[in-house]
Amino acid sequence: MNQIVECVPNFSEGRNRTTVQAILNAVTSTSDVVHLDHSMDPDHHRAVLTFCGSPEAVVEAAFRAIRTATNLIDLRSHAGVHPRIGVTDVIPFIPIKGTTIEDCVRLAMRLGEQVGRELEIPVFLYERAATRADHAPLEVVRRGGLEGLAFRMASDPKWVPDFGPSRLHPSAGAIAIGARLPLVAFNVNLRSQNIEIARSIARTVRQSTGGLAHVKAIGVELASRGMVQVSMNLTNYQLTPVQSAFQAVKVEAEKHGVSVAGSELIGLIPQAALEHAAVTSLQLAHFNPSHILERRIAEAMAIGEQDKFDQTILEFLSAVSDARPTPAGGSVAALVGALAASLGVMGARIAKQSDGETNLLQLSRRLYELVQEDAAAYETLMKAYKIPKEHPTHLSTVSNTLLKATEIPLEVAERACDVARALHGLRQVVKPAVYSDLTVGMILAIATAEASLFTVQTNANCQINQIVTESLQAKVIKTRESLEELRRLC
Repeated sequence: MNQIVECVPNFSEGRNRTTVQAILNAVTSTSDVVHLDHSMDPDHHRAVLTFCGSPEAVVEAAFRAIRTATNLIDLRSHAGVHPRIGVTDVIPFIPIKGTTIEDCVRLAMRLGEQVGRELEIPVFLYERAATRADHAPLEVVRRGGLEGLAFRMASDPKWVPDFGPSRLHPSAGAIAIGARLPLVAFNVNLRSQNIEIARSIARTVRQSTGGLAHVKAIGVELASRGMVQVSMNLTNYQLTPVQSAFQAVKVEAEKHGVSVAGSELIGLIPQAALEHAAVTSLQLAHFNPSHILERRIAEAMAIGEQDKFDQTILEFLSAVSDARPTPAGGSVAALVGALAASLGVMGARIAKQSDGETNLLQLSRRLYELVQEDAAAYETLMKAYKIPKEHPTHLSTVSNTLLKATEIPLEVAERACDVARALHGLRQVVKPAVYSDLTVGMILAIATAEASLFTVQTNANCQINQIVTESLQAKVIKTRESLEELRRLC
């Protein structure tokens, strides 16, 4: 599967296993979707599902889950400690492979429109998908709970939903649908029944009230377990590792004379987050992800598998020189960008810059994926051009496929600028012997961005739908500005 999106919907049901299983069945009945995890909590009265798949399949699975939850759950008889605004409280889309945050924004909008139209539930777009800056934080949408949202919808014109009716659904409430990057949902349980202690600690550790960066936190009561909890979302686990959040809660709890009973994850955690926590806790020097046995084995096996079907360099050169339209300029530019990023990985490993290595390794792999994606998009475009002009779908098909063939080189240009910027940063810390290699990589990355923007402009000039062209202009302008700045740095 070349494109993978993750979805982590939260439902207001944590006690009835039959209901949660029905929602899960709605997800797993969708083709090209893989169920990864699900959990229930009776105190939060909440279920969290995690699944992934192709973008189109994930949207379909999410809609089926929402529809099932709407039919089975009545928010009017719901009581739980976790804030919520709906039967299906929140639906985030997260880019995993071959997709961008912008792709996930489009998925959020597509799902929101369908939910509003077919299920008549008001939808508020949040995080990266938000159409209003003041709607972006999820906690703002949830502020005051269902009653607070109902009041804002009735009294404030700024709180008209993005999709659906301007009133709450009688039994399903509303839904927040958005796009975000991976986060860690992490809870710390305290040996106390004093909810005010948990709330005080949450206020101390969360960013919005002066605490840790990229940490959201609330204090909740766990009546069934006879304790309280600090429930957190870590939205950037690299800047604030799980271990740092845990220690902050533990220190504050000790000030109140309370001990920590344990911690728990909700949903799944990226491997990098655990690595980061271990490195922070153990104070490991010169650590990088290549030191992990399982990762090294997986990468080695993946390379071995790729040898069975991936082109060698000679085969790629032969394919480019063949009298066929693909692979061509777009794929070549992406490959050059991937090579530039790989030079950076080498430099980062020599300089023992683990964060830089991880970043450039991801960029190199993404650019390599774009080599094939560009070729596939162009072949699809060629097929669209062959549709007879008098056919009713000719113009729309050409416009849509041309958009994809334009978005891919635009992403190549954006990622190439990211590579060049990272290489420039590394040049400040490496030895002179490596400086020249990183400069070569920076020159190649700049050339990749320049060539890709040329392809973008060429395809944009062929676009019939000017609204589509104009929607890309902001990104093009921003990328050109980045490119000019990088030229000066080089």
